[in-house]
Order: sequence, then structure tokens, then C-alpha cells
Amino acid sequence: MTDTTVIAVVGGTGKLGAAIARRLAKAGRKVIIGSRSAENAENTAAELGFGLTGKINADAASAGDIVIVTVPFAAQDATLAEIKPHVQGKIVVDTTVPLIPPKVMRVQLPAEGSAAVKAQHALGEGVTVVSAFHNVAAHKLIIDQDIGCDVLVFGDDKTTRAKVVELANAAGLRGIHGGALVNSAAAEAMTSLLIFINKTYQVDGAGIKITGNLVQPADSKLA
Repeated sequence: MTDTTVIAVVGGTGKLGAAIARRLAKAGRKVIIGSRSAENAENTAAELGFGLTGKINADAASAGDIVIVTVPFAAQDATLAEIKPHVQGKIVVDTTVPLIPPKVMRVQLPAEGSAAVKAQHALGEGVTVVSAFHNVAAHKLIIDQDIGCDVLVFGDDKTTRAKVVELANAAGLRGIHGGALVNSAAAEAMTSLLIFINKTYQVDGAGIKITGNLVQPADSKLA
């Protein structure tokens, strides 16, 4: 059965947003790219293909059932304020990593504990925030190859979290439950560590891979 869920990627003209949008659209999902500029959104959608469409961020968020926010930390507050009226009752997937230039190789989590918790506070109780896609190199995600990277997914609602794990799988990655939303701090902090590893060891986009033989958990066993 075809999945009719509409996915809006806010900030979808950026490298990570475009890569996620393309992968999901290629997998047959209905995806809308959002941007501050309708023209930029439409142009990016046309360039990427696979039936993608483009709208301004607010309109994309309004049309989406699941809204993926892919903007830099500096733009998080303004972007969430812009889409807040349009995402009530929906799932918002926050990919934000609190990188503060120029010291992006140092962990600098916000006062709320993580960018994901900050997003939940900003959007309010009417929105279910899940966080994911923190440690995936966008320049690898945009091309058609197995990048050997797992996606840790965090959220307080188990059923909603499972939907985002499935989205990561649909994008050709492996989604893994990471527990409660507060645990997102671990993956967000890991991004600064990975940037340091990339520079120190001359790695082209280091990622995270969970070892061991993971058995798919039943819903009743999700923590």
C-alpha cells in the first residue's frame, strides 16, 4: 500500500534538507521542500526531481503531516516561530545541532539541555517533537550509495518515534531508537566530536554505526 503521508522538509534547500528530501522522494514518499523563498524551494525541487515540489516554509509546514526541520542552530528560533501555527497536532522532526562558530569542534549544548528539547519548548505541547539525522554527512546522503551510517532517533512518544525510525529506513539508512527526547543531547554533542575526528584524522564525513546484532524490538518493548 502506498504511504500517503506528506512530508515537509523546512529548510529543504540546504544541504541536509535537500539530501533527506531527495532520498525520501526517491523512495516514493510525497515530499515538499520548504524555504524562506518560494522560488528557491521550487528551483531546488525541480533540480532534485522525483516529484518533489517547493513552497515557502510556512506553506510547506501547513501542507505536511510530518515536518522535518533542517536549519542551522542560529536559525532554529526564527524558523520554529514561523512554522508554529502550522504544525499544531503534528510530528516535527528536529535535526538541529547546536554548533556555534567558530568553535564547532567543542560541545556547546543550550541551556535547555539539547536543541531538541529547546524545539519542544518553543513549539508547545500541541506538537510532538522527535529528533534525528544529527550525525549524517549531507554530502554523502545526497548521492546514491550506502554511507554505512546509523540514525539515532529520540522522542518521548514511542509510536511517533517508530514512525521516524521508519522514515530513516526509507531513506536508505538504519534508524535506531535512542530513547527519550532528552537523550538527543548525546547525538547533538557527538556531532562536534565527529567534526573534530574528521579534521584530525582526515576523514570524509565520519558517522556513527552501532555494533552488534540488533533485534527489531516489539512496540511493547520500546523504552
